[in-house]
Amino acid sequence: MERIKQALARAREERLRTSGAETPSSTPGGSRATGEILYTRSRSADAPKDLLREQRVVSAFENGEFTDAYKILSTQVLHKLQDNRWNALAVTSPNAGEGKTLTAINLAISLAKEFTYTVLLVDADLRDPSVHRYFGLQPERGLSDYLLHDAPLADLLIHPAGIPRFVILPGGKPLGNSTEMLSSPKMTRLVDELKTRYASRIVLFDVPPLLSSADTLAFSPYVDAALLVIEEGKTGAQDAQRASALLANTQLIGTVLNKSRSAMPANTVSYSGAVERFFEKFQNSALIDRAAEKIQGWTHRLLRRKS
Repeated sequence: MERIKQALARAREERLRTSGAETPSSTPGGSRATGEILYTRSRSADAPKDLLREQRVVSAFENGEFTDAYKILSTQVLHKLQDNRWNALAVTSPNAGEGKTLTAINLAISLAKEFTYTVLLVDADLRDPSVHRYFGLQPERGLSDYLLHDAPLADLLIHPAGIPRFVILPGGKPLGNSTEMLSSPKMTRLVDELKTRYASRIVLFDVPPLLSSADTLAFSPYVDAALLVIEEGKTGAQDAQRASALLANTQLIGTVLNKSRSAMPANTVSYSGAVERFFEKFQNSALIDRAAEKIQGWTHRLLRRKS
């Protein structure tokens, strides 16, 4: 674990040294002076630690093997975004129930812990919005209200208390015509606004599964890149290939192999060792293929695409 901490520290120093992103004097709903954001416009809501732990929102906690695994994943994602000057990432999966929303949440919080960035997580799964549930929130309005009823965006943003530099845009009421809404001119303008208003903001979109509707296919041209979440033992090879094919015109930066129960490689002494080797392999590679973790009984393997 000590080697992991040293590697993460080196990665943080490198990012701070090479990042060209500017730190804004104000962020969505607040201002920033010494790394702390005061959310004067975004509504702050309590996010009970016990609930976050129960919901496996592990990135909300400072220490732990699983938290470190997400730090490594976020480090690689951040490098890819920085290298390409991207700041809008969609997180999706081939089918429902494969863990895309939880992956998006943990990745967003881990990225928000970087002092050079704020993170906005948008629940764009308008058929089944669920991000708010992981935080115990019960928002009355969300993205659907912005699209349909011109609800002011500033009134919809929520800051889960205790998680700095992190804001949620809930999905709001489920929509039957979500495909049309996600590809509407109003949604296009919103994405452009979210991407360009703050130089140091990263925007993550939790979008619907690729094979259950045309929503993500319609929305994907508006983001910079996508991350695909696949559940081992559930996602068939054909579904994985179909999902990848649907993202052919989108920059796919990687795939998370989720809920893996496979045994570790024979030469793996421990989970920590697997994480270390994963990080070392990525020292000279900006491309993620598959990153996965062991989270509360889930065994996830960390792998990379062989170029």
